[in-house]
Amino acid sequence: MTITVPLLSREQINRLPERAREVVEYRKSGLSLNHIQGCPLDCAYCIRHTYGLWDQRQPRALMSDAEAVEELVNHRYFQPHVTPVQVFNRATDPFLPNVRPHTFAVLEDLDKRELRNHLLVITRHAMKADDVQQLNQLRHIKVTLLFTYSGIDNKDIEPYPSSMAAESLKLMSEPLDRSYRTVLYWRPLVPGLNDSPAHLDRAYELSHHADATVFTGLFYRGQIADYYKANNLPEPYDETARRKIVPETLEKRVLSTFAGCESLFRKTSCAVSFAHGEADYNGHYGIRELCDICPLAQLDLCKSAHHVPSAERIRKVGSTLSEASGLVVVDITGRAAVVAGLAEEQPRYYLQHALGFQVHDVRHPHRDRRHGRAEIGWKEPEQND
Repeated sequence: MTITVPLLSREQINRLPERAREVVEYRKSGLSLNHIQGCPLDCAYCIRHTYGLWDQRQPRALMSDAEAVEELVNHRYFQPHVTPVQVFNRATDPFLPNVRPHTFAVLEDLDKRELRNHLLVITRHAMKADDVQQLNQLRHIKVTLLFTYSGIDNKDIEPYPSSMAAESLKLMSEPLDRSYRTVLYWRPLVPGLNDSPAHLDRAYELSHHADATVFTGLFYRGQIADYYKANNLPEPYDETARRKIVPETLEKRVLSTFAGCESLFRKTSCAVSFAHGEADYNGHYGIRELCDICPLAQLDLCKSAHHVPSAERIRKVGSTLSEASGLVVVDITGRAAVVAGLAEEQPRYYLQHALGFQVHDVRHPHRDRRHGRAEIGWKEPEQND
């Protein structure tokens, strides 16, 4: 018997917070489809806090899977064969028992359209041996399973054990003839919580089962900080940030533990692209200090795909979006294009994927060596660095 989630009425949907009603949303690593919302796993740092959905533990659907896919492929940001797509990465886990059938329905619908887009599925839940066969039936979309693993032992912060993600990663990585790829999504790394030598060593051993590993820190937004305080959870930082936090000393320790590894990356798109044998679709190659841990073969691949766009080209790509009507190209270097005048973040991601080149907003500069992360835990380099 197939277990599916209940469908909300129009009245119920209208009562949701505004952002929770947005089924398709551009996030950093791709266009995100979220017509099912609600999760019982209760990770204290969940991004659901920022969407007004933290108290929604029972998954519910805003529309049918077929309607959701139609909304996705007809969205103004969607580019066939180009735009990376994420499924159920904002408000539920795609492999919860009653969400799993919807996940496969979406994947199969997109595959039948013969789309070759990257399709990212992020999970920490237990997977089944039968999932291998079902995923291997997909012929066109490039599926990557990203297994969220933190190693956090504090059950008040992460009730659902990381060991489940570890076992799922091993299970799904074992077949040699699989068409999908697997990534150890090592996150969130938090000083004093899961960064002991033993934690780092366990992650290193687990990485041998994955096609690639990406490490990153904690989104510590205001709503999440408020929840930590209200529930007397150990507060990891004294301040919040709009970007993920990976302190400099922690990054150095990670790189030291993984010394000699040729499948560790700082960015999700880098890990996904490497796993599929392609150049990074986010065009990070120009930011050379970001690439200093990449294998040489991958660097060559990304270099061959690295093309600096002209200001005219950037404006032309942006001209199709009303949100980019005030677009101004401030600067273009081999690293990135710096722009101004965008109404919000989402059109920047569209530009970046359409161009295959880094696009930064002048309001939020990318500092040297920060790799697009928060500045918490970093110091300015000395003059002679």
